[in-house]
Amino acid sequence: MRKIVIDPVTRIEGHLKVEAVVDDGKIKEAKSSGTLFRGIELILRGRDPRDAAVITQRICGVCPTSHSTASNLCLDSAFGLGGSIPDNGRIIRNLILGAAHVSDHILHFYHLAALDYVDVTKVATYEGNNATLNSVKDFIQRGELGPFVPRYEGDYRLPAAVDQELVVHYVDALRMRRKAQEMCAIFAGKMPHNMTIVPGGVTEIPTIDKIASFLWRLNELRTFIDNVYIPDVIAAAGAYSDYFEIGAGCKHLLSYGNYDLDGKEADLTKRNRLFKQGTVSPDFKLGHLDVNAITEEVKHSWYEDSTTGRKPLNGDTVPKDDKAGAYSWIKAPRYNGQVYEVGPLARLVTTYLSGDPKVKALVDPALAKFKAKPDVLFSVLGRHLARALC
Repeated sequence: MRKIVIDPVTRIEGHLKVEAVVDDGKIKEAKSSGTLFRGIELILRGRDPRDAAVITQRICGVCPTSHSTASNLCLDSAFGLGGSIPDNGRIIRNLILGAAHVSDHILHFYHLAALDYVDVTKVATYEGNNATLNSVKDFIQRGELGPFVPRYEGDYRLPAAVDQELVVHYVDALRMRRKAQEMCAIFAGKMPHNMTIVPGGVTEIPTIDKIASFLWRLNELRTFIDNVYIPDVIAAAGAYSDYFEIGAGCKHLLSYGNYDLDGKEADLTKRNRLFKQGTVSPDFKLGHLDVNAITEEVKHSWYEDSTTGRKPLNGDTVPKDDKAGAYSWIKAPRYNGQVYEVGPLARLVTTYLSGDPKVKALVDPALAKFKAKPDVLFSVLGRHLARALC
């Protein structure tokens, strides 16, 4: 029996520690510890509610737009504006959030995950005229390999030529991610931490110049995603087909939906959205989303509250760093008492199971390449594929 500790987990925003007790190749016990107390709820107390969207974004420099969007949806409801968002305001909100998601997915695959599959040291054998590879090769020869090392040694299977191509794509992806951030800033004012999403809509107005500037960058990103990002995910899947068999997780998914197609419905759980609302069970069945079934567990969290299973609205945030049996600053959300996964995979699968023809036209051909059933999306590679298709 041995204990494995990874502290910190560096490829995420935030401070995370993971501990696992392994016996005979099987994990017997695991703890995921959030080691940073942020206290955003406490910072908001006593403030003008309109400050919420500005303050909550500061929880993260990678995904601030999601916090801004969520805060303003709450304010829409609180101010009775939920069913009266102007179409231009709704569309611009979608464009801001969509640009942020494009940026995030490119970041996730290339700059956070791809280094598990790409052995950058193989660039040392490169002989050619590619400027990017020559630059990386120079860094290797000088012993300056950051940010590629230090690293946990991975399971590197790709041929040297493919490795070298993916290193070029890694560098290209930095530029493409910047373009997505610029797209976001066109209508959001700046990025990170946008300023223009407000209760009732946005403060920006669409002009010909802004639309053209946004679309020009979007067309470049479309080309990159279609011709580089998705093919790279498929190339990784070809070399790591066994990764379709690992990383299934809890197999319970939950989606609030994304990108309002109509701003006239006040009930956020019933709005017509591009990505649909709902839940997905381990047998790949679609269920109805009931937000009243969401609770928070704090038994093992460093908070005074000893009442577990409260609804978020009724929860307390009173720090207690010496609480017996606690190991994390993160509260544990539950849906009907069970663990559920949210995010791109949940949004994609929920929409796929709803029968949406556009999403089915994306997912089915991708699965056909691997002669796989939809349930392989519950996997390491399934999550990468879900992000790319989103």
